[in-house]
Amino acid sequence: MNDLKLNARGKTAIVTGGAKGIGRQGVEAFLRSGANVLIADIDTKTAKATAQEITSIGPRIEIVETDVTNPESVQNMVSHAVDTFGRIDILFNNAGICVNESAQEMSIESWKKVIDINLTGIFLVAQKVGGVMIAQKGGVIINTASMSAHIVNQPQPQCSYNASKAGVIQLTKSLAVEWAAYGVRVNSISPGYVATEMTLKAPEEWKAHWTSHGVYDRMGNPEELESVLLYLASGASSFTTGADIVIDGAFSCI
Repeated sequence: MNDLKLNARGKTAIVTGGAKGIGRQGVEAFLRSGANVLIADIDTKTAKATAQEITSIGPRIEIVETDVTNPESVQNMVSHAVDTFGRIDILFNNAGICVNESAQEMSIESWKKVIDINLTGIFLVAQKVGGVMIAQKGGVIINTASMSAHIVNQPQPQCSYNASKAGVIQLTKSLAVEWAAYGVRVNSISPGYVATEMTLKAPEEWKAHWTSHGVYDRMGNPEELESVLLYLASGASSFTTGADIVIDGAFSCI
């Protein structure tokens, strides 16, 4: 029978985009829950600084430079994890970017960059890690989507981001169905406006609009995502796959 406890003790987790923001919060959550964590990020300088700041809260942190749009780089990440820890139990497939440009003015290069990182990158990482999980007959993948997959954000223009995140949810469902027979569960989370470096740098008029149009008159805190991540990563969610969990303070309900 599955361990229904809400912890990741003794497991190995990969977090893409784990150097900062929501990814870093995932790293901290898994460490506190007893997992070894591999931070996979293209920004190794920030990843190393993060690791130094939080290394005392969990068993072990490793860092590997990873470009999620490059199949060779992704394979190197997977090989590093397996060589170091022997297996991969949890993937928090989180790396992503947002470009705020109007659809009329957006270049094809800008469009492709967002889609390549936010959607193709999610696929490449899931494909490579999924192969390891299928071989070991089990594992959990958590993809970062967004409430932007469910609504059109205002006042900022971001059609490429919205489209990429909608794709992440459908990809999540597709992989969940394909891989259920192998014991691999695939879910996604859809955060709303969360107070990370990216959102806090937004123009003040945007932030004022977000908070004034929400239910709670505030952005979420990164810590408020931890329990959901641990639920999806643990045996407590053993019958949950193909799901998207929206964590947006009811923003998308109004």
